[in-house]
Amino acid sequence: MKIPYQLSTVLFFFLLGMSQALAQQSGKLSGRVEDTNGEVLPFANISLLKAGSGDMIAGAVSDENGTFEISTSAAGQMILSVSSIGYKTYSSGAFEMTSGMKKDFDVIRIEEEATALDAVEVRSSRPEVMIEADRTIVNVEGTVMAEGSTALDVVGRSPGVYVDADGNINLNGRSGVIVLIDDRQTYMSAKDLANFLRAMPADNIKSIEVINNPPAKYDAEGAAGVLNIQLKKNDYNGMNGSIQAGNYYNGRHAPFAGGSLNLKRGKWTTNVSLNYNTWVRDIDLQILRRFKEENGTSEFDQDALLELGGENLFLTGGADYQIDKKHSVGFNFQASDYNGKEDGNSLTDISNPDNGDINHLQALNDSESDNRRFFTNFHYVGNLDTLGTKLSADVDYTVVDGGSLSLLTNNYWVNEATEAGTMDRIRTDNDMEYTIFTAKVDFTKPLSEKVKLETGVKGSWVESDNMLDISKSVEDGPFEPDQNSNHFIYNENVLAAYASVKSPLGKKLDFQAGLRMEYSNIKGNSVTLNEVNTQNYVNLFPSMFLQHKVSDNYSITYNVNRRITRPNYRSLNPFVFYIDPLTTEQGNPNLKPQYANNFEMSHVFKQAYQFTLAYSRTTNSIDQVMIQNDETKETTLQVQNFDKSEDVSLRMLVPVEIAEWYSTSNMVQLYYKAYQSQLGDDFLDVSQFSYMARTQHNIILPKGFKVELVAMYLSPFLEGQLELNGFGWVDAGITKTFKDDKFSLTVNGQDIFRTRGIKGVVNFGDINTDIRQYNNQQAVRVTFRWNFSKGEKFNVSNRSGSSEERNRLD
Repeated sequence: MKIPYQLSTVLFFFLLGMSQALAQQSGKLSGRVEDTNGEVLPFANISLLKAGSGDMIAGAVSDENGTFEISTSAAGQMILSVSSIGYKTYSSGAFEMTSGMKKDFDVIRIEEEATALDAVEVRSSRPEVMIEADRTIVNVEGTVMAEGSTALDVVGRSPGVYVDADGNINLNGRSGVIVLIDDRQTYMSAKDLANFLRAMPADNIKSIEVINNPPAKYDAEGAAGVLNIQLKKNDYNGMNGSIQAGNYYNGRHAPFAGGSLNLKRGKWTTNVSLNYNTWVRDIDLQILRRFKEENGTSEFDQDALLELGGENLFLTGGADYQIDKKHSVGFNFQASDYNGKEDGNSLTDISNPDNGDINHLQALNDSESDNRRFFTNFHYVGNLDTLGTKLSADVDYTVVDGGSLSLLTNNYWVNEATEAGTMDRIRTDNDMEYTIFTAKVDFTKPLSEKVKLETGVKGSWVESDNMLDISKSVEDGPFEPDQNSNHFIYNENVLAAYASVKSPLGKKLDFQAGLRMEYSNIKGNSVTLNEVNTQNYVNLFPSMFLQHKVSDNYSITYNVNRRITRPNYRSLNPFVFYIDPLTTEQGNPNLKPQYANNFEMSHVFKQAYQFTLAYSRTTNSIDQVMIQNDETKETTLQVQNFDKSEDVSLRMLVPVEIAEWYSTSNMVQLYYKAYQSQLGDDFLDVSQFSYMARTQHNIILPKGFKVELVAMYLSPFLEGQLELNGFGWVDAGITKTFKDDKFSLTVNGQDIFRTRGIKGVVNFGDINTDIRQYNNQQAVRVTFRWNFSKGEKFNVSNRSGSSEERNRLD
C-alpha cells in the first residue's frame, strides 16, 4: 500500500520527534507549599523558568495537600517560581538542571501579601486594539459593551467589519467572511450563525482576531478573510463561573438569561454553559418598483411591516484530560434549539397608466421555523519535545435538522371595491437536514532555532437533504401541489493538504511561504427535476508573508494569497420560494466558486498605529441580483456569479490614550469597489469610492463605573446592483460593579438617535426600484451578572480544531 506524501511527512517527523524525546531522560522536581503558619496551600502555581530569559519550561499546580511534582527533560540553568493570589511570589535561586535529575524542594513557605485593597482605587484603560504581524486583535474582555451586549454586537465593532440588519458579516466592504470560534469553524448558515451570536453573551469573549489574509494553515474558504472569536479560557484551578439575566427592549420585550461553570481539578479541565435568549425585531419596509408601459409608467408601491422574533437555547461544554506533560485529549460539544416566528403584513398599490385604476394586493404571511443542531469535536494535542514539535488531530461531527412552515394569504381588489376582491393562498413547507464530518491532522516541526515547518491534511464530507413542498389554493378551495416543489440532495467531499515554512531572511526580515492544495468533488441532485450537476476540481492556494522590522517602533508587512468562497448549500438548490405573489427567491444550481487574489501592505508604528493598503481582484464573485419580468411584473431574487469585482482600500487605526482612565480607538477606511459582469441582456459596469469611520471611547470612573461610547458612519456604497445611501449610528453603555467586581449592572443603548435606516436604489437595465428599510434597532438592554470563583489562577493552553464547512449552510 502506498502512503500519500503528506501523510508520510507527518509520520516521519512524528517518529523523529518521538525518538528525540525518548533519547532524553526526564528529570523530576517535587515539594510542598505552605504559608508562614504551616497551613498547606492548595492550587498554588508552580513554574519552572529558564534562568536569564524567564521563559516558562514547565508548570504544575499544588494539589489539595499542597504537594506538587514537575517532570521535564529540559536541561540548563533553571529557577522555580511559586505564586498564589494573596501571597508574595517565591523564587528559588538558579540551579543546574541535568538529564534524569531528581530534586526535592521539601517545604516551600510563601508569605502573605499585606494590601489594603479597600483603600486603593485602581483606574486604568488598556488599549482595545492590538496589532500583530498577521492579524489585528480586538480585546473585548472587560469592556462595557462586552458586559451588556451580544457576540454579534461586538463582532460588528471590529476594525473593517460591518454587520448588516440581517446579521450578514462583511469585512473591508467584502462578503465571503469565515467566522471561527476558538480556531474552529462554526458550521452554521449565515442566519443560524447570527442567531447563535445573538444568544452568546459578549462577556464570554476574550478577543476577536481579524485576519484579512490568512496563511496556508487556515482553510482556503473565505475570500474576504477570517474572523476568529477567542472565548475566555478556563484559567482557574478550582471552580469559576457566572450567571447573568436581563432584558432587551425595542418596543417589545426580549428577556435573556444564562450561566457558565468551569472546573479544573488535577488533570481534568471541564466547562459547561447554558444560555437562553429571545430576540425581537420589527422591520418597516417600503419598496417602489417602476415598470415602463406604452402609455406611461406603472408603479408598484409596497409598504410592509414584518414582526420577527425567536428564542434560542444553547448548551455548550467540553472536557480536556492531561495524559502527561506532553499529551492531552479532550472533546467539545454544542447543542442548540431555535424556534422562530415571522408575521408579515404587506400592502402593494399598483397604478395602471391605461385607465387610472389602482390595483391593491395585501399579502399576509404567517411563518414558523425551527432549527436543531448538535456539534461535537474530539481532539488530541501532543507537544513532542521542548523545542516546539507539535502534533494535533481533530475529528468533528455536525448534525442539523431544521425547517419552516409558512402560509401566505393574498387578497386582491381594484380601487375601493374590497367586497369584490379575490383571494388565494400559498403554503410552503421546507425541511432541511445536514450531516457534516471533518477530520484533520496538523504537525509543527522547528527545523532550527529560527526555521519552522508546518504541514497538515484535512478531509470533509457533507451531505444535505432539502425538501421543499409548495401548494396553492384559490379562495377557500383545497390546496393543490405546485410545480415549484423540489427535493434536492447535495453531496460535497473536500480533501486538503498544506505546508508552510517560516524563516528569517536577515536580522530585520521574517519570511513565511505556504501552499495549500484542495480537491473538491461536488454533486447536486434535484430529485424532482431529475437533474444532476457534478463538479470536480483541484485548486492551489499559495500564500506569502514578509515582515520588515525597520526599527523597534516601525515595521512593514507584505501579504499575498489566493482564497476561495464556495456557494452555500442552499443557494445551489433550484428552489422557488414565495415572498409574495410578485416576488420570489430562486436557487441557482449553476453557481461556481469565487476566487480572490489578495495583496496587502501594512505599516505599524509602536505596535499600535496601523496604516494598511489592500487590493483584491475576485473572479466569479457571488452576489444577489434582482431579475425583473416586464410582462408578468414579477421580480426574482437570485444569487449569481459576477464576472469580476475589484476592491482597493486604505485602512487607518489610531488608538489614543488620553489618560490612564480614558482611551479611544479610532478607525477610518477608504475603499474603492468596482463590479463588471454580463447579467442577462445587460452589462453591469459600476464603481464607487466610499469610506467607513468608527470611534470608540472607554472611560473608567471611580466607584466601579465604566462608560463606553461607539459611533460609526458608512458613506454611500455599492452592493452589486444596489446603490445604498450613507448612514450612521451611536451606541453607548454604562456599567457599575459591586462587591469587588463580583456583581455588575450594565445598561446599553443602541442606535440612540434612530439613524440606522437603510435607503437604496437599483437602477439597472429596465429595473428602477427604490428601497427604504428600518429594522427597529433603537433599543435598550439591561444586564445583571454575578461572577464567582474558588481556586487560584493558572493559564491553560489553547488549541485549535477543524475549520471550513458550516458557514455555507445558508
